[in-house]
Amino acid sequence: MLFGNTIAMSQKSLDFLWKQQEVLALNIANVDTPGYKKKTVTFEEEYRKRLIAASQTKNTTSIRKAIEQADCLVYSRDDSGRVDENNVNADVENTKIARSTLHYQYLLQSVSNDIKRYQSVVKSQ
Repeated sequence: MLFGNTIAMSQKSLDFLWKQQEVLALNIANVDTPGYKKKTVTFEEEYRKRLIAASQTKNTTSIRKAIEQADCLVYSRDDSGRVDENNVNADVENTKIARSTLHYQYLLQSVSNDIKRYQSVVKSQ
């Protein structure tokens, strides 16, 4: 396997971050919708646990399987401090989407740099 698990791990992380951005955009779009409950995406903790468990086997197939099987969780929170029962704070959601976008861009750049390094190695041989 030429790239090992690096590309698969990056791809899965990009998928998670994309889903997070979709959910954050949905929250922002519904900031004024009465009764709307913000949604949250989590994936980091489950992803980390799966990778740690798989890496202890020292089997690249187990690691690849853990990467592929990791999934994100989308859930809603029922708490609300507003009269209209909406619990979206636009400032918080905009900050989260900016952070998620930066993570996404960083990962894309990292994958691009990895591929350029592999191309350089192949060309020099």
